[in-house]
Amino acid sequence: MQPNQILLLVILLFFSFGSNLPLGYFRETSRKFSLRWFILIHVSIPFIIALRTVLGFSWYWIPLTLAGAVMGQVLGGRIRRRTLG
Repeated sequence: MQPNQILLLVILLFFSFGSNLPLGYFRETSRKFSLRWFILIHVSIPFIIALRTVLGFSWYWIPLTLAGAVMGQVLGGRIRRRTLG
């Protein structure tokens, strides 16, 4: 992997994680399995797919971007729980 590809991969993973932080934060206030909860979990996926495609990464990188999205959701939810008490 070339250095410019590493930078693009870092950008992709940061976007995957960072875009899900606020979504996880707001998801924490939603009733589990409600429409809002479902939307907050999945709304970032098309944007992550689009960015992955534009940056030229194949399907091989989906597990890493998915892991970043899940970590962002989890951390955002934890931040919300800690701020509420």
